[in-house]
Amino acid sequence: MAPQKALSLTIHDVPTLLSAYMPVLERGGIFVPTRERYELGQEVFVLLMLPRDVDRVPVTGQVVWVSPEGVAGRRIPGIGIHFSAEDQAVRDRIETLLAGHLDKGVPTYTL
Repeated sequence: MAPQKALSLTIHDVPTLLSAYMPVLERGGIFVPTRERYELGQEVFVLLMLPRDVDRVPVTGQVVWVSPEGVAGRRIPGIGIHFSAEDQAVRDRIETLLAGHLDKGVPTYTL
């Protein structure tokens, strides 16, 4: 398996966070736009900046979704990362920011 890679993601607003968040995953997850190639199951490290936050939060997880370069439709290239068990506080923070928006059926970067 490929070694762990580091990424950085800044999400400026709640609508973008709603499109990037992956609530269907057991521990939650986030879509990270990237043109770099990743493999399913690969470990990644992300410095994540959420709306209204002043500091980046370190998050680790595994790649569970890949939208490769040239993906069809309105999809953008990137990866979906399933948060590690240690990142429960990040999931809680995201779900607090998205309170009242998660079950609206808004299109996302993954599904």
